[in-house]
Amino acid sequence: MQALAGKQLSAGLSRPSRGQLVVTSVATPSKNPASRLAKRSKVEIIKENSDYLRHPLMEELVNDKTYITEDSVQLMKFHGSYQQDHREKRSFGSGKAYMFMMRTRQPGGIVPNRLYLVMDELADKFGNGTLRLTTRQAYQLHGVLKHDLKTVFSTVIKNMGSTLAACGDVNRNVMGPAAPYLNKPEYVHAQKLANDIADLLAPQSGAYYDMWLDGEKFVSIYKEDPKVTADRAFNGFGTNFENSPEPIYGAQFLPRKFKIAVTVPGDNSVDLFTQDLGVIVVSNDKGEVIGYNLTVGGGLGRTHRDDETFPRLADPLGYVDKDDIFHAVKAVVAAQRDYGRRDNRKQARLKYLVAEWGIDRFRSVVEQYLGKKFGGFVPMPTWEYQDYLGWGEQGNGKLFYGIYVQNGRIKGEQKKALRAVIEKFELPVTLTPHQNVILREVDPANKDEIMAMLRAGGVQELVDWDSIDRMSMACPALPLCGLAVTEAERSLPDINKRIRTMLTKVGLPEDQFVHVRMTGCPNGCARPYMAELGFVGDGPNSYQIWLGGNGNQTRLAELYADRVKVKDLENFLEPIFAAWLANRRPNEGFGDWTARTGFPAVKQLAAAAAPAVVAVATNGNGNGNGNGAAPKGSEKQLTAK
Repeated sequence: MQALAGKQLSAGLSRPSRGQLVVTSVATPSKNPASRLAKRSKVEIIKENSDYLRHPLMEELVNDKTYITEDSVQLMKFHGSYQQDHREKRSFGSGKAYMFMMRTRQPGGIVPNRLYLVMDELADKFGNGTLRLTTRQAYQLHGVLKHDLKTVFSTVIKNMGSTLAACGDVNRNVMGPAAPYLNKPEYVHAQKLANDIADLLAPQSGAYYDMWLDGEKFVSIYKEDPKVTADRAFNGFGTNFENSPEPIYGAQFLPRKFKIAVTVPGDNSVDLFTQDLGVIVVSNDKGEVIGYNLTVGGGLGRTHRDDETFPRLADPLGYVDKDDIFHAVKAVVAAQRDYGRRDNRKQARLKYLVAEWGIDRFRSVVEQYLGKKFGGFVPMPTWEYQDYLGWGEQGNGKLFYGIYVQNGRIKGEQKKALRAVIEKFELPVTLTPHQNVILREVDPANKDEIMAMLRAGGVQELVDWDSIDRMSMACPALPLCGLAVTEAERSLPDINKRIRTMLTKVGLPEDQFVHVRMTGCPNGCARPYMAELGFVGDGPNSYQIWLGGNGNQTRLAELYADRVKVKDLENFLEPIFAAWLANRRPNEGFGDWTARTGFPAVKQLAAAAAPAVVAVATNGNGNGNGNGAAPKGSEKQLTAK
């Protein structure tokens, strides 16, 4: 990979310094990031010729066709929407059934009361009547027709929402811990920081408002933190394009999507190690925030039968003081912008750059953009996964109530009941990284009435859900996602029931938990490569089986078997579950057992547990390291570096 920078600063030329390390030879990009690449992907050309994401999308949105062309499809992503084809609504002779999915930007999953009600209305008027909660704490609105796009987008913008950079080759929605604790300063700080980083890296050219508000930049009650504005403009060490409408991104934006999460020590509800950049709040003994640990290089997307693509967990980058966090974020983004691949989109994510260079070389380059060295990584406690479901105290005299939403799809009577409660009691909500919703600011005096309204609307209480359902996730997949090769959201509930039946049949406790995730393709949107039992679609009614992740999301699963048919799941999984029961240590989880035991031994034990299905139970051809143990560096408990 080669640097994409322009002219070098001359030796001895002074620059503003924020630390003891003064860098005087940092490459300051005066041209767009792709200017020196011998080869670029088609998408890079589309971005370059678009006038910062305007054309030809602006013209195509107002023509009389029901779809937009491929060039505009690529630009539309940056505005927060994908063009989709509803495969089950195609009619003979009429071709594809085009419609659009709109995704919102909700840093930390925070949703004001007004925006929730507007999204609920838009789903009924212009969507398919449902709201989809994503694994990155945002909304997806499916089924929007092209001629309704401007109405839908402008309505969201004018009601405290945004879709800007919800998709595309930019920083995506910044995740944060969903815990609504107002008496824990580190959580309050983390949620604000998620919003500030989202502002810092938001596109600046104005194309978004040209497109959806006819150039009128809507003035909301929300004001950007002045430090965000100042630090975005700072260009002491080559992070910015001078005099560009996009000071951080330039005309080419990033090579691919970029994902960030903010959290507090020990809280891994955000799947920290799957992110391009992780930010962990560090406090002193008095509870005052003093700085941040940073991790880099996580990501899960891969391609079937392409061993050069792979899931990867993030590495520790280092520590920065509180005042330097925005500069550090910009430095990491600039390194990816200038050195990430632009010729092959399958290899363009930050994880491949970190994997190729190694963390030490990557750190040294980022430090040039930062203008100082990173501090040592502050030791962290053990990471735990929490979903914040059920009732809890916020710390300000009010309550919160976390509601499980199966696979993130709010629909039917549940949708009506949630709206009735949120509207009547004027409640804001938080969308969680696990596709659930938390009602906030609940007056304790209203608790009983809220529960009665929810029950009347068919909203099940947490105790009514199987623990497998509670902790499972699936992507939307068929019929709308163009990448899906099989089902996920629609099939997982039934498969979870079958898994429960299998566990009971082999003698495991009725409340035994297994962490299950499912996707309809290998891109990993529901993060199946972190699950104890991951299903990754590899054909019609067929899945790869990934085993060995853990419930705290600190270890990667490995590929155990290809092309396992849905109809064969009992024959395939029951012997493995029986072997787990017979050979596990006290209270040892399924993922921990498979990782410790190793895949060859798991297959032998499964065959011994059920000789009648030995052929099915041993037909896996996983491409892991062969012993089922986590690959080197694939389990994260981040200690001092």
